[in-house]
Amino acid sequence: MRSQKILPFLLLAAAMAVVFLLSSIARQPQERIQRSMAPLIRVETTEYTPYRFFVIAHGAVSPRTESDLVAQVSGEIVSVSPSFAAGGFFEEGDILARIDPADYRVDRETARAVLARADSEFGRAQKELGRQQRLADQSVASESRIDDAENAFRVAEATRLEAQARLERAERDLTRTVIKAPYRGLVRSEQVDVGQFVTRGTTIATLYAVDFAEVRLPLPDRELAYLDLPPVARSQTGEESDAPLGARVELSAEFAGRAHIWEGALVRTEAELDPRSRMVRLVARVTDPYGIETTRSAPLAVGLFVEAKIEGQEVENAVVLPRDALRDGDRVYVVDADDRIRFRSVEVLRTERDTVILASGLTPGERVCTSPLQAAIDGMKVRVVTPGEPQDLAGSGDESVATSENVQ
Repeated sequence: MRSQKILPFLLLAAAMAVVFLLSSIARQPQERIQRSMAPLIRVETTEYTPYRFFVIAHGAVSPRTESDLVAQVSGEIVSVSPSFAAGGFFEEGDILARIDPADYRVDRETARAVLARADSEFGRAQKELGRQQRLADQSVASESRIDDAENAFRVAEATRLEAQARLERAERDLTRTVIKAPYRGLVRSEQVDVGQFVTRGTTIATLYAVDFAEVRLPLPDRELAYLDLPPVARSQTGEESDAPLGARVELSAEFAGRAHIWEGALVRTEAELDPRSRMVRLVARVTDPYGIETTRSAPLAVGLFVEAKIEGQEVENAVVLPRDALRDGDRVYVVDADDRIRFRSVEVLRTERDTVILASGLTPGERVCTSPLQAAIDGMKVRVVTPGEPQDLAGSGDESVATSENVQ
């Protein structure tokens, strides 16, 4: 009977103990969750340092000098040089092809004979004029005889000059049967071969020089603000100048399965601006692109598509941060001493592929958040990642959402 009276109290005490135990167990995870609600972020410490801008552009390599080799006389091609083929290398003055000179030798000998006859006629007319003038001094020759002698002399003189000109042309045409290279270079393409008849003015090959190579680099006009360049490079005479503008260019590309780099310089800007694309073309030049005078790991071949890294202006003080640090175009999240986010407006100099360059708005030594944050609020509590700490960073879940518990 007595045990029946005690039993309800025992049951009540047991129930209260269970309730207390369950509430304590539930409160501990909630406290841990509250503590972990502050997002875990990475930061960059600000530092003002000199910074040089570089502008990236792309273009294809082209020869500085390219020309069509044209036959200046007509005739049959009787021989060509082994270098007279696409890709063939030649030196200035090398004989690339020969045209049959037989007819032109005949023309030269004929012109020589005509000149010899004209010289003889000129000498005889000169003597006759002198004789008639002496007779006139003695009052023996008539005026008509003197006039005839003078006319004959002038005709003979003109005939002699004409014969001299014909001989010069015949000798020049004979010389032109030997087709020589105008400069050191390569054959881009050849259009004739041995046995083919060509006429005066026929293009027999296309050549280009190998002293320089050029790359035309289209750039948006806004990119010129980061380069120390005049709109058009001109000499004092007003003509376009090829003197380097001082901006160095690093060209890079893959060739033969390997990455290669070539050094060059900007030499001019093209005068026209594309009104549709707002593009201006810079011209970079590389000396000795095929490594003939210098040792190169690979030739900068014509037609190769390259990336150009153009050296630009240098600023004395700038802050360089990862691009993810910039928010809304002109704002960053500064982390204060209490590990709370503070919004800060900044002056942006340039946004690049992976970085952003700032001119002002930050103090040296400040910490700037570089991790993505969703719905960030000024004053939001954060946790800054430290080396060795598990990097369950903001942006991977709901931890990056601001709540009333972590904003102040």
